Amino acid sequence: MQKSSVIIITCMLAAAKMACAQVPSSWKTKMPTSIYGFTQPAPMDFNDHEGYVSLFNGKDLTDWDGNPKFWRVEDGAIVGESTPANPSGNSYIAYRGMKAKDFTLKFEIKIEGDGGSGMQYRSKTGVPWLSKIPASLGPVNLNWMMTGPQADFWPSAQYWSGQFYSENTPMRILAWRGQVVESYGTKSKRLMGYIGDIMDLAQYVKKNDWNEYTVIARGGVFIHILNGQLMAVLVDDDPASSNNESGYIGIEIESITKVSVRNVWIKKLN
Repeated sequence: MQKSSVIIITCMLAAAKMACAQVPSSWKTKMPTSIYGFTQPAPMDFNDHEGYVSLFNGKDLTDWDGNPKFWRVEDGAIVGESTPANPSGNSYIAYRGMKAKDFTLKFEIKIEGDGGSGMQYRSKTGVPWLSKIPASLGPVNLNWMMTGPQADFWPSAQYWSGQFYSENTPMRILAWRGQVVESYGTKSKRLMGYIGDIMDLAQYVKKNDWNEYTVIARGGVFIHILNGQLMAVLVDDDPASSNNESGYIGIEIESITKVSVRNVWIKKLN
């Protein structure tokens, strides 16, 4: 073998090794950057914000609207806290600065305690609540309650984190973690394929720590990605479905817990 060929092959192997270092260690097959001229996409970069706008300034709740009994800013994050002495039930904080339909949304989220949260999107406020609200919580301002799609996040629960949940509608859970589902509004839902085992995917969920969450909404297609791992895909083919309307972004708190959300960025297409 000629020396020049050895150099070329060595360089190709070095480049492949560098490319492999950019993918998760859990991946079994490490792909080179190019095979017979077919190239890989740019490496995943959660911190790439080109074309995005920030929804949270890290200092105060400008353009955010929620019950101040539960929501505040702390250490550069939006914090919702529910305690035995000050229980929230289901409580939400909505971003009033824009409505969005087609977008990519990135945010970091952390739960401390056993309660849950989630990021609302394409959501409405002021809609009558379907579930009974405990009398102990007192009168509830429906302008602080959100109805619509949710990227669920509940680390202490076995099954919820990553799934597609339709908050305050009859549709409820449409795509569980690990599922690709085709639906038609309230009329039907059918499993089309698996992403992975629901409990195997639970290993990507971090408890009492920051998690990187990405939500992609395009038309009737919804994709949830948690810490770089695809968690759930829903395709809702009903043009009249409440899932397919423009709406607000917002954060939920549920049960006794503390939720923190920071670095909220959106790339809005319409």
